[in-house]
Amino acid sequence: MLSSRIIIKIYTMNTKKILIGLALLLAFPTLSSAQIDENKKDFRTKESCTSIMVGKKATTDGSVITSHTCDSWYRTWMKMVAAKDYANDTVTAIYDGRMHTQTPGDSTNVKIKGTIPQVKHTYRFLDSAYPCLNEKQLAMGETTISGRDTLQNKKGMFMIEELARIALERCSTAREAIKLMGELVKKYGYGDSGECLTIADKDEVWIFEIFGEGPKKIGGVWAAIRIPDDEIAVSANICRISKIDTNDKANCMASENIYKVAKDLKLWDGKEEFSFWRAYSGGNYFGEKKNYSVREFFIMSTLAPSMNLSDTVEDLPLSVKPDQKVSVEMVSNLLGSYYEGTEKNLSGRLLIPNPKYKDKDKEGNIVEGQPEKIVSSFANPWMRPDEIDTYKAYANDEAMNNIRTVSVPWCAYSTVIQLRSWLPDEIGGVAWVALDNPGESPRFPIFCGNTELPKLLGTCGQHVEREDAALWHYRKANRLATVRWGKYRSMIEKGQKYFLDKGQRELPFVEKLYQNESDSTKKAELLNGYTTDFFHATIMRWDNIASDIWRQTWTGF
Repeated sequence: MLSSRIIIKIYTMNTKKILIGLALLLAFPTLSSAQIDENKKDFRTKESCTSIMVGKKATTDGSVITSHTCDSWYRTWMKMVAAKDYANDTVTAIYDGRMHTQTPGDSTNVKIKGTIPQVKHTYRFLDSAYPCLNEKQLAMGETTISGRDTLQNKKGMFMIEELARIALERCSTAREAIKLMGELVKKYGYGDSGECLTIADKDEVWIFEIFGEGPKKIGGVWAAIRIPDDEIAVSANICRISKIDTNDKANCMASENIYKVAKDLKLWDGKEEFSFWRAYSGGNYFGEKKNYSVREFFIMSTLAPSMNLSDTVEDLPLSVKPDQKVSVEMVSNLLGSYYEGTEKNLSGRLLIPNPKYKDKDKEGNIVEGQPEKIVSSFANPWMRPDEIDTYKAYANDEAMNNIRTVSVPWCAYSTVIQLRSWLPDEIGGVAWVALDNPGESPRFPIFCGNTELPKLLGTCGQHVEREDAALWHYRKANRLATVRWGKYRSMIEKGQKYFLDKGQRELPFVEKLYQNESDSTKKAELLNGYTTDFFHATIMRWDNIASDIWRQTWTGF
């Protein structure tokens, strides 16, 4: 058995490695998950983002839900951008590089790729690394699906985050957004790798997947499928769309070149039944000829166990009907999942002798029911490759290999966005936001009607530790708790549940206050104040958790 002194030494060594890794990331601030070598042993960060979509008849309250975990080295500052009116003949810039800025006014390494005509009026929207919500209850999640390298053409003007931004500024429904993005890509070109946006409004949710046309054309090829109202869907860095029925206008939209590009690039022979993912992606990030991997299968199987889904097939259904209605809390918990209770739970494999095994009571009798072995308090679901190798050698467990969990510690932020048609847009749309690891951080609300955000959300915490960045108030407690997850997880999990319960308990009261108020300025002040109070309550709780852990570890971890 490893002694506590050896374990502490291991963690000390790993802390040095973390610091070295942070230094490298600071030296290369524009490194994205898609750029990481898939052949390297530590493939944890090469996959970025998970999105769960839920139709309005599949939710507990009739809302439409989309979500997003931004799992990479992207900015964590957020801002509400006000609605604006523009004069005729105004143009607007299309940018590249805003994903890694430190504040809204930071233009370091930001480039203008071109300009397009501005519209007369733009909507207010939440400007996150991937813009995600506007004042009309139009919302988006995102996952990078890469696809074939031969499809990308970097000369295209639009990266996916800028497509999302322009659509949120100009559109009020998912269909409008999809149509506009298709038109923009056709005219100005798409310069990103393969991407997926999970686009929702207060009535429906769509999955939108897009690729370039290859090195000779700067356009784009895309498809969008409407998720049935009574079903859920998942996108997690793999092209999910299979069959395309362009005649079904109610449930399918696609670029007019969808078949031609596949034929011209010899990705489809024109004879076999056309499959979007087979043509433009070819498989998952493990090189398997599948339109899914662990995360999609786990989430869909968890929500629809009666489907008896199989992970041996090539085509996992794009969407399924859940066995029970899905809530915001359920989506939040799934985004925070690490497969606990299943054989894929990495931390559950690290077993040590139970000190209470064969304990005796006052009469000297052995206490029954105590297991011979228990999970080590040092085991955590997000162990680094060097930790895994150490424990694998100690336990002689060759099956103890790194498995990408849904929640990851390199997450910048995550959102669960619910959209509700029966309420005014300003209060009907709410993004439940968490910074850092969604498996450890609390969520706070940002409404469509917010006109400003707490000051701590105006600074990115990715580049340096700083008290004026909200990220670090969560990250400190989360990292400390992870060191001895078995001991400190209860502090984190109780806090998460408290704020999820608080939000759902208080929301009806806030909605009533908002609708009873007639003054528009006071309405905005109500939402701004509630978000600020809620947000600072999470900050205070997580600061206290970090302080409590430090106090309890005066003899060492």
